[in-house]
Amino acid sequence: MNYWLMKSEPDAFSINDLYNKPDQTEHWDGVRNYQARNMMRDDMKPGDQVFFYHSNCDVPGIAGIMEVVREGYPDFSAFDPDDRHFDPKSDPANPRWMMVDVKYVKTLSRIISLKELKSYPELADLALVKRGNRLSIMPVSKSQWDFILALE
Repeated sequence: MNYWLMKSEPDAFSINDLYNKPDQTEHWDGVRNYQARNMMRDDMKPGDQVFFYHSNCDVPGIAGIMEVVREGYPDFSAFDPDDRHFDPKSDPANPRWMMVDVKYVKTLSRIISLKELKSYPELADLALVKRGNRLSIMPVSKSQWDFILALE
């Protein structure tokens, strides 16, 4: 099993939105970064655990947990000219962008803020707290996962 952190702006899609989806499951679309795409395409597998991170908000931080329930497949939003994630260079015969399906697991009892995460030397190697890392998807080690869960 692998562990991940996936970012979303809560005004666009939040942990509560995932909770309220049918079967508490949704596709994670709109990723338009090749490194993040490659992780979804090549590395994410059903059963992987994911921190749901609220970004670009008053208190950015980890808000909940979800699970990958379907491995990478073509992101159909790239083919829809009416979708905000449309990519005219993406071709259904040779898709450029991928997505996974995720399922709600739980909402944390509190937001574990980025500021707090940065304060722990144990998390110095967490991609999220490293300078200049702006990826929307990043791996989390098992030891980092366990440490963060213990903060709740």
